Amino acid sequence: MSERNTPMKKRSDLMGEKVAEAIRRRHMEAWYCPTAAEAVEKILELIPQEHTVAWGGSETMRELGVQEKLKSRGQALFDRDAAKTPEERLELMRQAMTCGTYLMSSNAVAESGELVNIDGTGNRVAALAYGPEQVIVAVGVNKVVKSLEDAVRRARNFASPVNVQCFGLSTPCSRTGECADCTSDDCICAQMIITRFCRPAGRIKVVLVGEPLGF
Repeated sequence: MSERNTPMKKRSDLMGEKVAEAIRRRHMEAWYCPTAAEAVEKILELIPQEHTVAWGGSETMRELGVQEKLKSRGQALFDRDAAKTPEERLELMRQAMTCGTYLMSSNAVAESGELVNIDGTGNRVAALAYGPEQVIVAVGVNKVVKSLEDAVRRARNFASPVNVQCFGLSTPCSRTGECADCTSDDCICAQMIITRFCRPAGRIKVVLVGEPLGF
């Protein structure tokens, strides 16, 4: 049996199209791409050459290799990872709020079409809500859950503890693997945003990928 015809892939394809339609009903644009390669092609197609591009910390975008492809085609970037000092990095993060295209993933997506994101500094959720001309959100099928309540639960009890582990921070969830609703100095759950509708229509563009990406 080929990769494309396995039961898991069939389920992903059926679910992906269904969730994309639910997202579109919330005035976001949405596409389902069965493979990572197709997702990268769609993302690059959505970014005008004249746009300056920035991004939040996104393991999904890193896995897809989108930033490197943008660099190779000569795209103008606000690349905070190229900063030489903390001050320069902070300034690039501020400039990112005025970019043409902002790239990110989502911590969870409900089958009903809502996006759930949780953030420490708040720059990523701020860009999602307002600022950049367009926001492109790439999401692997592993982040799609049944309900909005499940999406909030995933963001707090799965995505955040894993991110804390990656950052090497000291929070209760780094030790237990689940949210303790803490107010630790290292807490990365300072801001949580539920995107249930897009204004202006079409500003947020969601690319669902039929492969697991990020966490």
